[in-house]
Amino acid sequence: METQELQRLVEKISIEAFGKPFLHQASFNPRLRSTGGRYLLGTHNIELNKKYFEQFGKNELIGIIKHELCHYHLHLEGKGYQHRDLDFKSLLKKVGAPRFCTPLKEKFPERTVKKILVYECTNCHLHFQRKRRIDTNRYVCGKCRGKLKEIKEVILG
Repeated sequence: METQELQRLVEKISIEAFGKPFLHQASFNPRLRSTGGRYLLGTHNIELNKKYFEQFGKNELIGIIKHELCHYHLHLEGKGYQHRDLDFKSLLKKVGAPRFCTPLKEKFPERTVKKILVYECTNCHLHFQRKRRIDTNRYVCGKCRGKLKEIKEVILG
């Protein structure tokens, strides 16, 4: 989907769902990572995440467009346009827009692997579990001040 096609789609949805024209720019922003789209208060433009269209299709994109148009129209009318506002919540319900978008599938599934490092005091043999590696030259046992050594690394799920 190209930018001109996206612009026409946003204008069409604005007229059909809200009965009001969309008079600003809609575009894909490749820098968006964790959100489906955003409404820019200063310029009144809407930026959308193309990854949602690629992974979930046109219906998901339409839902995101409706969500952002709720922000757009309420802000221009001087009403509550933020997620916490009653005006926003009721308009979302009225036009059938989602409050949150579907989470993207992980691009790097190895980042979700958890590891636990196990350290042991060489003096009192107390075990310590940590998520992050610690400098054994700098840190000592909290119980007896003995030297620590890494004994194993456990990988979960």
